[in-house]
Order: sequence, then C-alpha cells, then structure tokens
Amino acid sequence: MAWFENLNPAIQALIATIFTWGITALGSLTVYFFKNVNQKVLNTILGFSAGVMIAASFWSLLSPAIDLSAELGYIPWLLPALGFAIGALFVLFSDKFLDKVLRNRKEGRNAVSLKKSILLISAITIHNIPEGMAIGVAFGGLATGTPGMTLIGALMLAIGIGIQNFPEGAAVSLPLRKEGFSRFKSFMFGQVSGIVEPISAVIGVLLVLTVRSILPFLLAFAAGAMIAVAARELLPESIQENKNLATIGLIAGFAIMMILDIALG
Repeated sequence: MAWFENLNPAIQALIATIFTWGITALGSLTVYFFKNVNQKVLNTILGFSAGVMIAASFWSLLSPAIDLSAELGYIPWLLPALGFAIGALFVLFSDKFLDKVLRNRKEGRNAVSLKKSILLISAITIHNIPEGMAIGVAFGGLATGTPGMTLIGALMLAIGIGIQNFPEGAAVSLPLRKEGFSRFKSFMFGQVSGIVEPISAVIGVLLVLTVRSILPFLLAFAAGAMIAVAARELLPESIQENKNLATIGLIAGFAIMMILDIALG
C-alpha cells in the first residue's frame, strides 16, 4: 500500500476510478451469461451500496468539509450546507433535464425503443459524473492534508461506488439486449457509461489542489450528489423486490463503511 500512498493524487484517483469503471464493465458482461439477473440479489447489492455511499458521504466528505471550514476561519456550517444542497440539486436537475429531452422526441415504436435505450445509457452516465468527482475530491482532500480525510476513507468510497456499479452495468446491458441490440453492443454501451468516472475524478482532484479555499464546498457538493444518487436511484430500486433484504444490505453497508473509516482511518 506504501507505493499507492506515494503516488500523485490525480493518479490515485485515476486508478481508483479505473477500478469502478472495470466493475461497471464486469456488470455489463452478464449480458453474455444471463437474460436476467436475480432481482433479489441485485436489490440487496443496491441496498448495501446505498449504505456504503451514505456513510462515506458523511465520514469521508461532509465531516471533513465542516472541520476544514472551521480551520479556514469560515462559518463551519455555511459552505458545507451550501455545497451539499447544490450537489443534490445538480443530480436532480440533471435527471429532470434528461427526462425533458426524452419526452420531446417523436413517439412511435422505434422512437420509444430508442428513448428507452438513450434513457438507460444517459441516466447512468449522468449520475456517474458526481460519483467520479466525489472520488477525485476525496483523494485531493487527502493530499492537501484536510482534517478528517483518510486514505482508507477515500479507498472505501471508491469500493462502495464500484460495488454499486456492477448492477448499473447489468441494468444498462440486459435491457438493451432485450431491445434487440447484439450482446457485444449491449456490453459496450453498458461499460462505456462508466468511462466518465475517471475523467470527472481527475477534474475533482485538480479543482481541490488548485483552489483549496473552496474545498469545503467541493467536499460537501460531492456528498450532496452522493446522497441524492442513493435516495433517487439506489434506494427506490432496492426495495422493489424485498424490503427486508434491501434494509439488511443498507445497514450492513453503512456499518462496514463506518467501522473501516473510523477504526482504520
């Protein structure tokens, strides 16, 4: 692990998000083996991922943002609260904009099929942007010595996002296969939805390293975006098949992230 600690934070974030992109591709590969993936298993994974992301949003992003605000002489809650709200609104308005664009397309059998395909790819891609940025901000904050930021916290954030990317890859590829796409095209469209994560992660690192004074805002922005993704995408989907399994997954993910971040951080 020492070799990883000594890397440039942009390289660290890039490696971490290449991992999350790889897990997306792994999920997309299920199109070669299954027509469908057991929904109960997927929902449990989604619940677990939501728990990890919610815990990471506080311990790895929001709490350090509050501590750093105080250290920089700001009102401790102001920038974190503002960043958190704007991060959440960014995800909500992105989804709303996508829905509006798709509704404006002409109807028809082929148009409906095309809309479904665009929605699947675009929705996953759009909300992968703040996820990648969250990882970049975490590694950038670690490099700048931000109070409360830990290597284990940044790594666990990446692992949590990677875990939830597996069902996302499958969620794109399998429906595209049903729409008549070949297995290869379904896989390619599924995995490419994760390519924005390494790009946005590097951008997040560069922002943190060049403008430390707004780091509390950026950390909280990433936290707000992560909570919005969990609330809007992961949790509603996870409870459809079995609320108990989704709840167990959520609690387990939150508890594991909390323990690792505090005990090993």
